[in-house]
Amino acid sequence: MMTAPNRLLATLLLAASPSLVAAQQTPLKPLDSAVPQQATALPYSDYADLVLASPVILDATVRSEVRLKPAEAPSVPQNATRLYIEADVTALIRGTGAVPPRIGYTIDVPLDARGRPPRYRKMRVLLFARGVANNQGQVQLVRSDAQRNWTPASDALTRRIVREVLAPDTPPTVTGIGNAFFTAGDLPGDGETQIFLTTADNRPISLNVLRKAGQPPRWSVALSEVVDEAAPPPARQTLLWYRLACTLPATLPDTALHGSEADNAIVREDYATVLNGLGACDRTVDGPKEGSVR
Repeated sequence: MMTAPNRLLATLLLAASPSLVAAQQTPLKPLDSAVPQQATALPYSDYADLVLASPVILDATVRSEVRLKPAEAPSVPQNATRLYIEADVTALIRGTGAVPPRIGYTIDVPLDARGRPPRYRKMRVLLFARGVANNQGQVQLVRSDAQRNWTPASDALTRRIVREVLAPDTPPTVTGIGNAFFTAGDLPGDGETQIFLTTADNRPISLNVLRKAGQPPRWSVALSEVVDEAAPPPARQTLLWYRLACTLPATLPDTALHGSEADNAIVREDYATVLNGLGACDRTVDGPKEGSVR
């Protein structure tokens, strides 16, 4: 007869998606819930990746953990083990349905030098997950690092990203670069570069760089057909910044350029200005992510 952990594990494995299996097969890093949190700014992009992948996000406290036997978890990477965890739900941060007060899930974790897993009992965590069909009391983490240490900062950042994602005016998901061209102005040195991006839902978005003689180029982002040249660039650690900084390629594709050699050189220079203004994506974890431009 199957034990309770066996039955629960079988249910979760049958519901596992290819993305979760792929995540579990990658080398595991120590989870931030297993080590002290550093007093540094949290990587917005890591949390945005998790929020966008997670139909269910929970604030919970671990009640118990059971280490599953190797035969019950055959796909676990070397130097790791699979735990079955039960947790008491404190709050539903994202989700469309009711959540029971106690939920269960499995997680693959690295072993320490003595071959022991981290201890999570009584630890408060954020869970980035999806529901399990026909089993309301179970959730499935969206990837191997989707259990995160709860802190006031991680809770606030997660909730802020959820609000941005669910807002009516949320920026579209960037999928590629369409056309880019430079239009010269009336005076020498004046002109404007427009770079039109493609999006998942076909909503418009463009990068616009205004040139004035004797002044540094000024760039902005337009989310409609109307370009506000006075609009500032997107602030770092916002969803619009993330969808640009973490998606745009390092160089413009040749297929986007249709002007003269001189005009195309200006467009490439202005595109570099935009990338420099955005700064580097602060993603630190390699896993499933939004967009397919890179």
